[in-house]
Amino acid sequence: MKYIKITIPLLFLFACTHEQIQQAVKIATEASEQPLTTSEVAAGLKEALKQGVAKGSDEASQLDGYFKNELLKIVFPPEVKKVENTLRDMGLNKLVDDFVLSMNRAAEDAATKAKPIFVEAITSMSIEDAWNILKGENDAATQYLMKKTTADLTKEFQPVIHESLETVGATKYYSEVVNTYNKIPLVEDVNPDLDAYVTERAIDGLFVLVQQEETNIRENASARATDLMKKVFDKDNWN
Repeated sequence: MKYIKITIPLLFLFACTHEQIQQAVKIATEASEQPLTTSEVAAGLKEALKQGVAKGSDEASQLDGYFKNELLKIVFPPEVKKVENTLRDMGLNKLVDDFVLSMNRAAEDAATKAKPIFVEAITSMSIEDAWNILKGENDAATQYLMKKTTADLTKEFQPVIHESLETVGATKYYSEVVNTYNKIPLVEDVNPDLDAYVTERAIDGLFVLVQQEETNIRENASARATDLMKKVFDKDNWN
């Protein structure tokens, strides 16, 4: 009798088609999965952002992380572009090149020092906005983070940038560039805030890398480093 009880389900299973078996497995699997909670969504997004920030900061802080990345490279401030053109026309290419390189070296240095500050800022994301961010555009989390933290990041980044600019000699090169330009007869003197400019560009560059990683995580399952991220960014789990 026991033999009959065991073999009947087996005979039924062998009678099913491959598609029917797959469907049954899928139904059983879905039934065992719990729906996403709001807290899981928030935690998963924070994991993704922390992954993006860590990867972005590491990439940016490498030698030439800014300087040889056209998306991040810091060039002359737009309002003094004429300074660069004029100095190059005068044959002072090395002075200009040294200044541009030193700004990027400062940003690369600051990227390492600023990472803990940036990671800490991610925790400010509220649970209430989690679902809207998850279901938003591919850069929704990055845009939210920019809106909520840029002012605080600027306040924290600027002293680091200032120190870095001093360390790599950017301030000295900047003074030479501006003073050389301002000595040219009939030109209007210029003196934009170098610290503020490099700080803004350094933060913008980090956000570019964070956005790239966010998009990658959203679109590529293999980029999701944890089980929670895999669950949160799987659209089949969204209700």
